[in-house]
Amino acid sequence: MGIAPVTDIQVSGGVGGFRAKGEDLVAMSALTDEVAGDTLKTALAGHKFLAEPDVLASALLNPSGVAKFEAAMALALDGPTGLTATSAAIGLRGDALRATKLAYEAADELAARGLDASRWMAGLAVASAPGGVVAAGLATGTAIAADVYANYDGDWQKWLVDHPGMVDTLIGMSPGMLSSLGVPVDLASTLDLLAATYADGTADVKYLHTYRDTGPHDLRDILLGLDERNSPANKELSNIDVRIIKDANGNVTGYVVDVPGTKDWNAPWDPKSANDSGVNVDAMAGNRTVLQQGIEQALRDAGAQGTGVPVMLVGHSQGGIVAAQSTSDLVASGYNVTHVVTAGSPVGRIEIPGNVQMLSLENKNDIVPHLDASDNPNTANRTTVTFENQTGTIGENHSIGGYRENPGQPQSPRVDRNYVAVAEQLDQSSDPSVRRFLDSTDAFTQGGPASQMRTYQVTRQGVK
Repeated sequence: MGIAPVTDIQVSGGVGGFRAKGEDLVAMSALTDEVAGDTLKTALAGHKFLAEPDVLASALLNPSGVAKFEAAMALALDGPTGLTATSAAIGLRGDALRATKLAYEAADELAARGLDASRWMAGLAVASAPGGVVAAGLATGTAIAADVYANYDGDWQKWLVDHPGMVDTLIGMSPGMLSSLGVPVDLASTLDLLAATYADGTADVKYLHTYRDTGPHDLRDILLGLDERNSPANKELSNIDVRIIKDANGNVTGYVVDVPGTKDWNAPWDPKSANDSGVNVDAMAGNRTVLQQGIEQALRDAGAQGTGVPVMLVGHSQGGIVAAQSTSDLVASGYNVTHVVTAGSPVGRIEIPGNVQMLSLENKNDIVPHLDASDNPNTANRTTVTFENQTGTIGENHSIGGYRENPGQPQSPRVDRNYVAVAEQLDQSSDPSVRRFLDSTDAFTQGGPASQMRTYQVTRQGVK
């Protein structure tokens, strides 16, 4: 199979994004308020000259001149274009800037809620109508089948990756369809109900090995490190590694945690590994998972707790979900999490602290980022990069992409694809949001020869 090119790279959020511009409006309104206050003070101070004793005394010698002075001064201070009116106008401009920011945010929030509501109503309408589910299913299925066989040579997988928005629609409709049974739910409570069917359990964390590792030097290296941990060719049983980044003098400057994606697809009654379906559902529902427990213990074992040394969490697919979901708990537990990188992860509904910088990479043809039926927040600390990379298969569109020309030879040349390929392009990007994120990662990308990588195996207690 040929290598599908990475195209149509688009950036949203971050310092160049909509919400960051909103913060600029707030800053400008504060500056405007200061100018308005200074102008008003000047106006108030100017009024004393209207009753200045020397000015009043001079009226005896030049009454007409003083009268002209008083009139001109009053006009300059309190006239339609005087300092007092100007101060009020500047103050109103500051209020307008704040109102504009609030209006933009409200419109953004209403649009997101409106989309959720419309999908919910569509699901309810379909499920509530007599024979609605069957009729709608038959009509939709027939239309899709016709399209698949007419335009995709009967390849259903290729059709799906060419229409990833269908995933958003169906997941967004599911709460409304469930609500037709008489128990109103939204997407969050639907996830809670589904998560309740999976028992998460307690983590067993086993330290495996320490390697010499200089750490990543750019975003491409960060994704390649994650790919190494995710690779089936990795003979270790590790599913987490912690890179301890040290400078030329051996001082620890940062910790990078690599968290790969799902390894086991299982039913609720059949718990598997710390990378199974239950972890996906629990993390998306906002619950603390065994994989998160493993991250916390591995970081503690590596010496990161309470040191103030910056921590970066890097995750693909499920790993990105858990990395994002873990951030607030880790910060509360004394870890200085400053950066998160996710690749192919549905993280739009997960909240992270405002002082944590998050970069999310999403292939538009990868259906996995669509599993939360939500766009990522457009905030100053969250940058999302979307791109096109259509291979025609679910697996290839979702893969990290750090392939070797000859997988049997560890030193053979790499062929960058998908998420690794877009990372390589972003390293050369001049986009302000991308640039700000990358320029803030020196603690993780300037490691010296004394840096190390510690590997860990995280499993569920009681599960073989």
